[in-house]
Amino acid sequence: MRVIAKRILREFWDIQNDSAEQLKTWHKEASKAKWTSPNDIKSEYPKASILKNGRVVFNICGNKYRLIVKINYLRSWVFIRFIGSHKEYDKIDADKLYGHENHLIVINHERVNHTF
Repeated sequence: MRVIAKRILREFWDIQNDSAEQLKTWHKEASKAKWTSPNDIKSEYPKASILKNGRVVFNICGNKYRLIVKINYLRSWVFIRFIGSHKEYDKIDADKLYGHENHLIVINHERVNHTF
């Protein structure tokens, strides 16, 4: 899979240092994966939550952080949609993060939108 964009994860782990190793591992595993359906993800990540419209929520650091991605299975693309604490995740609607170009990082309740 092609993960777009690692920079989003790096910016988050530079501030939330305790997430660095797990996010690096997730990125490495996702980049090597050949997911063709949500079932492929659930077999590798049983605690991942499958949402509608190709979205998946991954628990990072024992569910301390949440990572939302949108997956295009046909093109093997994984778009980062959100990374933040579980508490910050509870304040958003994961099904309503739109567009390929908008990515949301929430760090200490401060939102940082990225446009590519």
